This record gives sequence, structure tokens and C-alpha cells, in this order.
Amino acid sequence: MKRRLLFVGVGAGLATLLLAAPALAQQEMTADAVQATLDNIWVLIAAVLVIFMQAGFAMVEAGLTRAKNVANIFMKNLMDFLVGVLAFAATGFALAFSTGNGIFGYHGWFLNTNYFSDGFFGTLTLPTFFIFQVAFAATAATIVSGAMAERTKFKSYFVYSFVISALIYPIVVHWIWGGGWLSNLSTPMIDFAGSTVVHSVGGWAALMGAIILGPRIGKYDKDGKPNAIPGHSIPFAITGVFILFIGWFGFNPGSELAADGAVSAIAVTTLIAGCAGGVAAVITVWLKTGFPDVAMAGNGVLAGLVAITAGCAAVSNWGAFIIGTLAGILVVFAVFFIDRRGVDDPVGAISVHGVCGAFGTFMVGLLATNGDGGGLLYGDGFSLLWTQIVGIVSVFVFVTITTGILFWALKSTIGLRVPADEEIEGLDVVEHGAPGYGIDVTALA
Repeated sequence: MKRRLLFVGVGAGLATLLLAAPALAQQEMTADAVQATLDNIWVLIAAVLVIFMQAGFAMVEAGLTRAKNVANIFMKNLMDFLVGVLAFAATGFALAFSTGNGIFGYHGWFLNTNYFSDGFFGTLTLPTFFIFQVAFAATAATIVSGAMAERTKFKSYFVYSFVISALIYPIVVHWIWGGGWLSNLSTPMIDFAGSTVVHSVGGWAALMGAIILGPRIGKYDKDGKPNAIPGHSIPFAITGVFILFIGWFGFNPGSELAADGAVSAIAVTTLIAGCAGGVAAVITVWLKTGFPDVAMAGNGVLAGLVAITAGCAAVSNWGAFIIGTLAGILVVFAVFFIDRRGVDDPVGAISVHGVCGAFGTFMVGLLATNGDGGGLLYGDGFSLLWTQIVGIVSVFVFVTITTGILFWALKSTIGLRVPADEEIEGLDVVEHGAPGYGIDVTALA
């Protein structure tokens, strides 16, 4: 009888605790607190998707280049993330987002929390915001790798990845996202998720790197006519495109920096633009060459995604379709144009990220639908379009000058390019001591 009463008493006590716990939680967790928690969880998930894009970049670059350099390419894409995180944590984040002047921030080095109080990033905590932003910084750095593939010294790549992540990219971020001068114009610049901030920075840095480095051996004949140097794995490249497409649903919707109703709408404009870009590129290259080129189809998808990144929250679905379609056409002509001007870009990074990033930023000035600071074609005048042009040109000038100095300094000191015999042999063995594949890749190289 006593044992039965004991069981009844314990059961009643547990029931009381279980019933009381939700009520207590409801008292402590206000609606704002729940929303803040959801915001942080969503942005962390989005950051992971953006970080996963590093795998996509590595596969696209490796697939569109030769088998004798595959280990080198994967190593570079790994290292620019690892080095980029450390550089951005040390100085980049402070330059980008701390208080300062219109050009750069100058507080909060090494993520010093004394300079980033609660509410500094809205509902997001400092760790959440940093992880999301450092994923973007790594993306800007890795874009450069593709244009300089197959002939760059690994130690030089290590250095310029650090400098871009620690100094050059963060200053542009501050101008547009960190309270700098482009965000304080009478009509602020719109670059929601980084067509210019991330992609054009990477693309223009890639342009300067490819120019200063020079083309691969055998790329051009004596008359300057470009020769095709086929990649070794189209399946690698297109798998990489799919990974990047998936990652873009963290890149663009995550840039809302909140778990709200705008996230799904941004995902739709992203999806439409990427698909339109791929279809438009296929049709364009088919008409131009007589073949529906697979690699160009992949670059068309990426071109549409890059172009919509600036205006994914500001344009309609029809606007996204127009931007993606035009970007898919543009990237085909840009690749051929750059190739014929003696700039060897093995993966089309300059065209996809630099050219289409600037194009997408420009198109916001035409197609943005919001009333204050809306686009020209929606009756809001030239104000936003002019701001977009000023931002595009300013970033181009700043990045080409700073990265030009950087690559010239590396070329003049530790060297930027591997010797000719090492380039011919392939960088896997001479730079890293082992081949990327455990087979004879001569036929694939």
C-alpha cells in the first residue's frame, strides 16, 4: 500500500513539472525572442550552404582544367577558405562592419566583442553574423583561382588569398554593406547579396591576376589566335554547377538576415534567373558555334545566378527572368571576347563573376520595383541607376588598382608563375608531391 502511494505521489509530481515547464517557457520566451532564435538558426543554415559552395567552385574549376592539376586546384580552394576565415577574423570583419569612416571601419580587430554590442547586427548575434559574412569573403577569394589556374605558384596564391580576404574585399563591403559612402548617398546603392560586393570583386581581381600572370603555354599561337585547352571532366564541372546552384539558396535568401516572409520570394527570383541564364546561354552558344556546349550551359546558369544576386529582393519574377536571360546571353559573348584579347581564363570566371556581376548590379537601376529608390523602368527616375553606375565603376577602379599592385608585387618578389617545365609537367607533383589521381593522367592532361 505504501509503495503504491509512493508511485502515485512521484507520478503526480512529474506530471506537475511537465505541465508547468511549457507555461514557464512561454513566460520567458517572448515572441521577439523566438523570432531572434529563428533568425539566427536560419542564417547559420544559410552560411553552411554558402560554405558548401566552396566544393562547387573546386569541382567546376577542376573539371574545366587538366587532370595533371586537379590536386593543386582542390588544394587552392581548400586553402582560400581556411586562410580567408583567419584573415577575415583578424582584420577583414572589422574593416567591413565596425564603426569608422566612409571608407573603412577601424574598431573591433580580432572580433573584439567590446565594439560589437547586442543588437549591432539586428537580431543576429556576432558569431552568427560573422560566420555568414566570412563565407562570403571566402567566395570572393576563390573566384580568382579559376582565372589563374594551371600556372600559379601555390605560395603566391596563399599570400594573395590572405590579402584579398584581410584588406581588399572588406573595404568594398564597408562601402556598401557596412555603413560606408555608397550606402549613404541620397539614393543608396542596392546590392542585396553581392553581385558587385562579392562577385565583381572576385571577377576584377581575377582579371588583373590573369593579365599579370599571362596565358598558359599553348593557349595562343604565333598570330595570337586562341587554342582550346579542354578540361578533363565535364561531369565534375556540371556537378559543381549543381552544388553552386544549391548553395545560392543560402547566398541570396540568407542575405535577408532574418527568417521572414521575404526568404521564399528571394528564393524564387534566384531560381528563375539561374534557369533562364542556363537556357539562354545554351541557345546562344548553339547558334554561334553549332553545338549546345555543356560547359557554356553551366556558365550560363552561374551567370544568371550572379546577375540576380544584387536585385533578388528588389525585382519582380519577370525582372528576374529578364536579368537571367540577358546574363546568359552576355556571358557567351564575354567569354569569347576576353579569350580573343589574350586573357587566358580557363573557367570563364572574369565573364561570369566580373562582367555579369556588374551587369546584374546595373539592371537593378532599371528594374527595381520598390517606390523609394526604385528603377528607371518603374517610373522612379535616374537616381538609383546613377548610384548603381557609380558603385560599379568605383569598385572596378579600386579592385583593379589594388589587386594589380598586389599581383605585380608578388611577381616581382616571390614570383607569381611556375617555371615552364613545371607547368608542362603539371602542378600536382611539383607543387604538392603527389598526383591528384593514382593513375597515369597523360592522356587526360
